[in-house]
Amino acid sequence: MLDDVDRRILRLLQADPAQPVPELASATGMTAARITRRLDRLRADGVLMPSQAVIDWRALGFTVEVSLRVTLDKTVPRAFDEFLSAARQVRAVIEIQTFLGRVDVRLSLIARDLPDYQRIYREEILTLPHIADIEALMTVARVKYDESLPL
Repeated sequence: MLDDVDRRILRLLQADPAQPVPELASATGMTAARITRRLDRLRADGVLMPSQAVIDWRALGFTVEVSLRVTLDKTVPRAFDEFLSAARQVRAVIEIQTFLGRVDVRLSLIARDLPDYQRIYREEILTLPHIADIEALMTVARVKYDESLPL
């Protein structure tokens, strides 16, 4: 269970994930060794995920983001597994989510421009197995995007 110190550390890391341990120690009034032990425990408990580079794909020239809502043919016993396996191979797909309800899967994909999206859609998406229905929603604006938690 998290205590107040853990929550404070997490808030500090959410504000600046690259904060070095000595700065975290100073901000919390703890020693660097105690902060390191707490960080190790938070990682071991799965609270802190491994670090990764976050790349802004827009800065690399990808200007189109599309959300595809896919309904699969549920008469095929392995439709989900086969679809997901094939969808993972599409390089333009940056996120895959599964759902309960009318829509089975949502794919987020990026493209350099509309002709690039059209090529990806025709050559890679429409060839995915077991699609019964597909709806494309093009992102116009991201109004809010925040993964920080209310700690």
